[in-house]
Amino acid sequence: MDERPKKVSLVLAVNGERFELPCVDPSTTLLHFLRSETCFKSPKLGCGEGGCGACVVLVSKYDPNLKKVEDFSVSSCLTLLCSLNGCSITTSEGLGNTRDGFHSIHERFAGFHASQCGFCTPGMCMSFFSALVNADKGNKSDPPPGFSKLTSSEAEKAITGNLCRCTGYRPIADACKSFAADVDIEDLGFNSFWKKGDSKEVKVSKLPPYDPKNFSTYPEFLKSESTTNSESSRRYPWYSPVSIEELRSLLNSNVTENGASFKLVVGNTGTGYYKETQRYDHYIDLRYIPEPSIIKRDQSGIEVGATVTISKLISFLKEENKVNLGSYGTLVSQKLASHMEKIASPFVRNSASVGGNLVMAQKIGFPSDIATLFLGLSATVRLMTSHGFEKLTWEDLLSRPPLDSRTVLLSVCIPFKQDQSSLQIHSKFLFETFRTAPRPHGSALAYINAAFQADVSLCQKGLLINNMQLAFGAYGTKYATRAKKVEEYLTGKILNIHVLYEALKLVKLEVVPEDGTLHPEYRSSLAVSYVYEFLHPFTDVHSAISGGLLNGISDISVEELSKSCNDGCISQGREQTLLSSAKQVVELSTEYYPVGEPMKKVGAAMQAAGEAVYVDDIPSPPNCLHGAFIYSTKPLAGVKGIQLESNRSTDGVTTIITSKDIPSGGANVGVISMSDPESLFADDLARCAGDRIALVVADSQRSADVAARTALVEYDTENICSPILTVEEAVEKSSFFQIPPYMNPKQVGDFSKGMSEADHKILSAEIRLGSEYYFYMETQTALAIPDEDNCMVVYTSSQCPENMHHVIANCLGVPEHNIRVITRRVGGGFGGKGVRSMPVSTACALAAYKLRRPVKICVNRNSDMIMTGGRHPMKVTYSVGFKSSGKITALHLDILINAGITEDVSPIVPSNVIKALKKYDWGALSFNVKLCKTNLTSKSAMRAPGEVQGSYIAEAIIEHVASLLSMEVDSVRNKNFHTFESLNLFYDNIVAVGEYTLPSIMDKLAVSSSFFQRSKMIEQFNQNNIWKKRGISRVPIVYEVMQRPTSGKVSILQDGSIVVEVGGIEIGQGLWTKVRQMTAYALGLIDSNWAEDLVEKVRVIQADTLSLVQAGFTAGSTTSETSCEAVRLCCDTLVERLTPLKKQLQEQNGSVDWPMLILQAQAQSVSLAANSYYVPESGSMSYLNFGAAVSEVEINILTGETAILQSDIIYDCGQSLNPAVDLGQIEGAFVQGIGFFMHEEYLTNKDGLMVSNSTWTYKIPTIDTIPQNFNVHVVNSGHHEKRVLSSKASGEPPLLLAASVHCAARAAVKAAREQLKLWGKLDGSVSEFYLDVPATLPVVKTQCGMDYVEKYLESLLAQKSN
Repeated sequence: MDERPKKVSLVLAVNGERFELPCVDPSTTLLHFLRSETCFKSPKLGCGEGGCGACVVLVSKYDPNLKKVEDFSVSSCLTLLCSLNGCSITTSEGLGNTRDGFHSIHERFAGFHASQCGFCTPGMCMSFFSALVNADKGNKSDPPPGFSKLTSSEAEKAITGNLCRCTGYRPIADACKSFAADVDIEDLGFNSFWKKGDSKEVKVSKLPPYDPKNFSTYPEFLKSESTTNSESSRRYPWYSPVSIEELRSLLNSNVTENGASFKLVVGNTGTGYYKETQRYDHYIDLRYIPEPSIIKRDQSGIEVGATVTISKLISFLKEENKVNLGSYGTLVSQKLASHMEKIASPFVRNSASVGGNLVMAQKIGFPSDIATLFLGLSATVRLMTSHGFEKLTWEDLLSRPPLDSRTVLLSVCIPFKQDQSSLQIHSKFLFETFRTAPRPHGSALAYINAAFQADVSLCQKGLLINNMQLAFGAYGTKYATRAKKVEEYLTGKILNIHVLYEALKLVKLEVVPEDGTLHPEYRSSLAVSYVYEFLHPFTDVHSAISGGLLNGISDISVEELSKSCNDGCISQGREQTLLSSAKQVVELSTEYYPVGEPMKKVGAAMQAAGEAVYVDDIPSPPNCLHGAFIYSTKPLAGVKGIQLESNRSTDGVTTIITSKDIPSGGANVGVISMSDPESLFADDLARCAGDRIALVVADSQRSADVAARTALVEYDTENICSPILTVEEAVEKSSFFQIPPYMNPKQVGDFSKGMSEADHKILSAEIRLGSEYYFYMETQTALAIPDEDNCMVVYTSSQCPENMHHVIANCLGVPEHNIRVITRRVGGGFGGKGVRSMPVSTACALAAYKLRRPVKICVNRNSDMIMTGGRHPMKVTYSVGFKSSGKITALHLDILINAGITEDVSPIVPSNVIKALKKYDWGALSFNVKLCKTNLTSKSAMRAPGEVQGSYIAEAIIEHVASLLSMEVDSVRNKNFHTFESLNLFYDNIVAVGEYTLPSIMDKLAVSSSFFQRSKMIEQFNQNNIWKKRGISRVPIVYEVMQRPTSGKVSILQDGSIVVEVGGIEIGQGLWTKVRQMTAYALGLIDSNWAEDLVEKVRVIQADTLSLVQAGFTAGSTTSETSCEAVRLCCDTLVERLTPLKKQLQEQNGSVDWPMLILQAQAQSVSLAANSYYVPESGSMSYLNFGAAVSEVEINILTGETAILQSDIIYDCGQSLNPAVDLGQIEGAFVQGIGFFMHEEYLTNKDGLMVSNSTWTYKIPTIDTIPQNFNVHVVNSGHHEKRVLSSKASGEPPLLLAASVHCAARAAVKAAREQLKLWGKLDGSVSEFYLDVPATLPVVKTQCGMDYVEKYLESLLAQKSN
């Protein structure tokens, strides 16, 4: 055979445009091609792992034989370009855009307020569009006009794999469900399409129209093109064999000889988990070989080809089969499909192959679900080896050494059980699969997965187990395993409680994770729960106890579970559905129209279409280089040298930038914040794991990333002190940052006196809170371009460009007028794009300055997570005195805050903690707060920095007091609620009469959420259910914010259009939208009839540090309102100038419109630009925000899983500047808070290096983890004299309300412990326990009891023996 690759061009279409590529590096991903070689920037690089959905596009393939187009979504960051020959790619711009008109998906996302920062929105739209396209091809009946064939549930499921950090998902779900044929239009949330009171028909008519026939995903010209399989460039050949023989020939040819590396490719999704740092000599695409791509099923079983995608297998398993599969075949098909839908996300399953998944499990120990399922089903596999073909069991293959590179998995066969006639009479088959993961509907690896099958017979004494197979996987061993000792023990036994109890003891001994596995005891406990859940319905207990014991395990009754099935098969029903509901109440005001209108966010449709420009979307200039950081993996070590690995992947490296490259006159400075500057690069000593050591500069971002990842740093730890990694070590070594005296919070009352009045005391109780990563969707990004005369232009994703400007000038040693920093918009910030963005842009500018070439840095997600720091961890020790009534008389706290290695903005945190904690009347409050300096990455401001911890600490103390007194927590909260007088005592007389709205909010919330009625219903539920428990909690917040000075500029152009510049940065919080409304209102004071038209004339433009000075920074929730006030001051100046002219023109002409006024102003040389600098009055800089939430949570005792059944929020926005924007902020902040309290584990190794630094290991909330019923009421509390048009902040305070979810989970855990006490099996107190933050599944299960199942069975056995 001639092994030389044919020279054939790669041909594909992108948004209908033809691309012919004669030479392609086969390691090129589709995302890289789209972003660097086309004008389409909507697919974003969010993670590079297939874990966020920001890069999703639609791929369409044409089958000339069937004359059909297949459409499916893919993660373009993982998809190799060479695999797409003859395909058509559709990105969000291809659906619609500013010039050609937006698609109805874009318009509905905008109208339902479903886009905030907008970085994730195009990918979200494409995930949904893929589902839409495929649903409308289906055989369902035609939907009503304007709708699709999708169901509401399918619409929500379409976006389960897409991450959003801003919105809280609820409006996204509504936008998607608005297309569903079965949607009740009345259930859809707040939007800009219809008004309250519109009929259903009117509402439907106002939705942007959708017609599936209006869009073609595959252009006609491609159908006629030759779809010859592409062979790529000479250096990196890409082969696409079309037969097994050709593949065998290739593998035994010179392609694989002489040490040449080659890669077998199907979907390439494995690179999302195992990062590749090498390039291969050859790529072999297996998808065109017929044998491994088949899938068939008959009565004997299912045969699945290795290149079949997981999605295709799911679809196949769900299909109605013409052949009678028998009950077992049908059951297996259903269970496999249901389980596989929880693996990864739709856009990964569409590319990922079954064989690839299995081979990763066999060769590298990937924690695969499919490997476990096939082990449980006794699957066999067919291999092609260098010697021939081999067939063996999957279990045997798992026990062999890793497959060599020339062995190819061809297919897997799942056998169905024999025909009924050959079995004992009454024999039945049981089959069930299990998985428990941080997210219920996929996009998360399981803590443990399992597949069980059993052959059982009914006999007089009960259920006889004839045969049993128990497979477990992903629990911390290299491969999936079978619990053979348990199988042997159970086989031949009559199932009863005693047999089950003994079997579970064996399970715990046999399913043991390897050393170093996270949460090992939890994983073993889950294995016990699974076996219990599988077998318990069939124990003899059910003949004695009629039907009650299984409530909460399953949605179907015990009788249905254990009844005799004629066809010999029993199935257990545990299906989870995903369908959210929500209600929004928004109180509007027209007093300052158009301010107060719920206008949709400026540019939301443009964001959805992917046309909004972020830093990485700016086309790289010619000669542009790319940078990646080398960071320390040691917490305190000398840096002796850096060695780059020499391989083809690091081709293109230009240089390494270190502190030695800082120009003379410049300084090694990367951050200037409150006092001490922070070094840009470690000189000779790295001071924390994650410390910046150097910047690799290369000709591509990939080369730079690989070089940085594989760089070898030589450390020297001799004669260096041991690092300080904990707050305890910091105290021991007196390692602290000073808190300036003016920032020290004030104590209240006399602690000793308060303690002497107490009836009860809790002394030295402890709370620990961990860190949290920002997880903005756009990572830290900068582009630096050298300009004339030693100047530099830096484009950056920053919340504080002005401060960054100052740092860059200091580092380069140039005057500040030589530096220009530009920020248009930021793809999510949450505080992480404040101080922590400065070193990235400074390093970028330094590299560009030294090399005299443009340099771009897009920090990859893994490095961003390690280097950026996050929320401040804390250790709190408290002593509290209280009366028997629950009234607290005194509280003292010792708070140790882990600030990390540099000061950053940490000195603000102590005051923030105490202010939020003061929401209750503690009688006397004293505290001692220390800011600990440790060898960890610097912690920085993160949305509600200090406040979220302080508010939670207050709740934890209240709960502790209630538990000691055996009182209802809510009544203890009420006992310690502030009066107007005590509030002003604690908050220095900050609140005016009539502004303390919290008591009325709490009362309203109790009514609207039916809090007291539901509390009683929950008590009843908990009594009636063994394995599911519920809790409910009502939590208030008091949140102090402070305005800061900021500048503004308004210019009116010749045609009457208006350009506005403000100090605030648009980071998704709707600042531009509010500013636009304020501009229209303030200029409309010239003539109130003009205000509505003026809104459309306003454009807010990017921040430019040389155009607008003294801009300040965007943080603390008040920048929108201060930017609005700065603009109002500008407009007041312009109104003052234009009003006399308008009067003059009216007298002359009788009437005057805006264009005429501006034309005349130009003619008469009236200045049409105004600057302002808004400085808040000292007496009104700070004010309090109020809100409250009720949350109800259900826990599964067997697994520790939590489900938020309902959350109700009432929040006081004053007189909202834009209620739609504020509603989005409230929901988004609350859901981000759920992440902190329930999901996000910030894990580090012994050196303090973050190890949960990927989408695989760090889990922010997804659409399946938000409240199932999510109700928000935005209160208009009327006139507030000292506020900006009576408005109040909304960005951060609602995040604190998510503590209600944690408190409700604690109440549910308490109910589980009460049940243990009833059985006489509780070790410790029912109510005195601490539920860690975040309350992840292992945490919840730990506090319920890892041996809960065993204790339950022991109580049953004790009952029987009595």
